[in-house]
Amino acid sequence: MLSTLLQPDLVLGGNVLNLSPDLWQRHNLKGLILDVDDTLVPLGQTETPADLLLWMNQAKQMGQVWLVSNNVNSHRIQRIADRLQVPYLTSAAKPSRRKLQQALEGMALAPDQVAMVGDRLFTDVLAGNRLGLFTILVDPIPASASRPAISLLRWLEVTISRALGVTLSRRTSSPDALASQEPESQEI
Repeated sequence: MLSTLLQPDLVLGGNVLNLSPDLWQRHNLKGLILDVDDTLVPLGQTETPADLLLWMNQAKQMGQVWLVSNNVNSHRIQRIADRLQVPYLTSAAKPSRRKLQQALEGMALAPDQVAMVGDRLFTDVLAGNRLGLFTILVDPIPASASRPAISLLRWLEVTISRALGVTLSRRTSSPDALASQEPESQEI
């Protein structure tokens, strides 16, 4: 069923910088596959802010990190990956699983040990769920402090997904975690 494939395992309730080491441990994660555009940096931007560099260094201490982007501008994605010092794949055509599988093989980890992290349901979450990865939906990274990063396409994806029965409240799909989680007060 499509709604199951669009259902993230975790809705972070913030951008990728809110993905903490505690979350890695809580979900037994050994690796992350990260989308780039609007997940790590705003679309079209090549700069990697200091807070992203700090977060990435912390993430790499927890496990392996790969970038997998639908973007066909390999030069741009390479610049970002080089600055973050992580492997990358471009032209992923997510929700295709092919490039995610390549990253997974490069990590030499089982799918349940790796999270697909992205800001889009119909690409990142769908591709990750199709491969059996733990899927984390994050808010888009803001393009600037004065302009939030919300697009018509993202709004449409959320609207369609909710109509299909996808739950996008901040939660995990684990029944045990749901029973013990306090909405809005739990730091993720």
